[in-house]
Amino acid sequence: MSASPPPQPSESEAHAVPTCFRHPDRETYVRCTRCDRPICPDCMREASVGFHCVECVAEGSRGVREARTAFGGRVTERPYVTWVLLGLMLLGFLAQQVNPFLTSQFGMFGQSVFHGAWYRLLTAAFLHGGLMHLLFNGFAMYVVGPQLERWLGHARFLALWVLSAVGGSVLSYVVDPLQLSVGASGAIFGLFGAIFVIGRRLRLDTRFIIGLLAINLLITFLVPGISWTAHIGGLVTGLALSAAYAYLPRGAGQSDRRRQTRTIVHASVTLGYAALLAAAVVGWTFVLMG
Repeated sequence: MSASPPPQPSESEAHAVPTCFRHPDRETYVRCTRCDRPICPDCMREASVGFHCVECVAEGSRGVREARTAFGGRVTERPYVTWVLLGLMLLGFLAQQVNPFLTSQFGMFGQSVFHGAWYRLLTAAFLHGGLMHLLFNGFAMYVVGPQLERWLGHARFLALWVLSAVGGSVLSYVVDPLQLSVGASGAIFGLFGAIFVIGRRLRLDTRFIIGLLAINLLITFLVPGISWTAHIGGLVTGLALSAAYAYLPRGAGQSDRRRQTRTIVHASVTLGYAALLAAAVVGWTFVLMG
């Protein structure tokens, strides 16, 4: 029995050059190891075996759950927020050396807040009373900030730092509105409080932070010229917010719905605490006006 020979490709087909399926004008001899479509260098994504096209990479990424910390934040490889805040503290101090009047213009002074300069509640945290003041706060931030940022993620850590700084300023406004104060001490004490709470939540040894807090509180009340209101206000804020981040909602797991619930709860607590601080400023302003 005879069989007819297979059809021979035409000369044009035999010499046809494959082109990228996304860029038909680009010749290529590389194929995606998942879909087997030809891909040019711009469409190649290196894989464990060969290369994948951008469409296969995107399709695979949709099924990968984003990594989260134990408290709901995105996993961070670098403590960028800590570095940025340290940079702003340094820039604020250098600006003070160029223009010493910045201290009186942007430091925490209750009488100015009374007349509407609310920005002082935060800007005071980026100014310092001297080089040693800056070095102390900067070193404390360098020691505890990166670890806390990795636990909480960028957003929660930034909210904790900002609201702790503002919380210290608010207590200063209520207790001693005629005192001019500067420094990130309120925010630093907030971080101390958060390290303690989250350390307890993770069942870590917290004796070091307890000792550090005790020493700093003694210095706060024994050394003259230190704004104890900023320290206590920041500490209370740090304890309150970190407790919410660490323990609410109860029983939160890693499922998508529970993670979304936790994000909503944490955002609500953060905004609620910010509103509470604002209400305290407004309320005390009315008291002073009366």
